[in-house]
Amino acid sequence: MGLHARIRHYFAGSACDVFINHRTVDTRRTVVRLLYDHLKQQGRKPFLDAENLKPGDRLLDTIEEAVRRCKVGVTVFSPRYCESYFCLHELSLLVKSKKRIVPIFYDVKPSQLEVIKNSAGILSCSQKDLQRFHLAIEEAKCIVGLPFDSSKGDWSDLVRKASDAVMSNLYVSA
Repeated sequence: MGLHARIRHYFAGSACDVFINHRTVDTRRTVVRLLYDHLKQQGRKPFLDAENLKPGDRLLDTIEEAVRRCKVGVTVFSPRYCESYFCLHELSLLVKSKKRIVPIFYDVKPSQLEVIKNSAGILSCSQKDLQRFHLAIEEAKCIVGLPFDSSKGDWSDLVRKASDAVMSNLYVSA
């Protein structure tokens, strides 16, 4: 069985319906984990890198397949999000494949989002990747999202609102 056939087989019984895109250092121990658990409790199949990627998985192939098969993407924009090649790559895949996206603006405003060209994760990117990332960020800025200030916000309220937005977008994309 070839690589792509193995990846399709891996997802056949467990295709995700929600892809969670986030910057690990900013959000994994906070909103992302809470949202992932809440969506699972509601019977959804969220894809979260720390939960779904297994040793030996081909990172980009597995992520691309998860994005291709999902119905909705949740993108958690955070202060260091735009410094990550992987975050921007996943966002650009969601945009390119015309997935419904629920943005969460976690301690950041949409107007603050821009590709950080001099960050370690972006320095070696091709001009084509930089353009792809820039276009994805600009598209995401035009999507109504959920603002959240972690110093004042109510975590339960954010998770409920994000989950409600995911559910309503799942029904739209069905």
